[in-house]
Amino acid sequence: MTYWLFLRGLGGKPLDAKVDPAAIRGQSSSKRPSVERGVVEVVGVPEHDPTRTRWAWRFAIRPLVVVRDLHDAPPVEAAGVFPQSLWRHSHIRLTREQFDSARALVEAAA
Repeated sequence: MTYWLFLRGLGGKPLDAKVDPAAIRGQSSSKRPSVERGVVEVVGVPEHDPTRTRWAWRFAIRPLVVVRDLHDAPPVEAAGVFPQSLWRHSHIRLTREQFDSARALVEAAA
């Protein structure tokens, strides 16, 4: 099984600190994502919108755990992820150890 960290928000347009779990319904990507329906919280097949030049791929997701205030969210470094690896990516692959650590940290913050 492959584990992923999906990024939300943009550097020039950060997310609001208060998170609405109902608003987390999909993830966009510039390339066709290599995710599969039914794996963790991915609940739909990737769909391509040819009218978009950026973030043309999208797939439905369902959050399993949500930190409702981003001020309470753990830093990625706490899970063994270097922040530099996140730049210019919509998602990165995690090791099993990074995933387990990140999930425990998010669950504790939620």
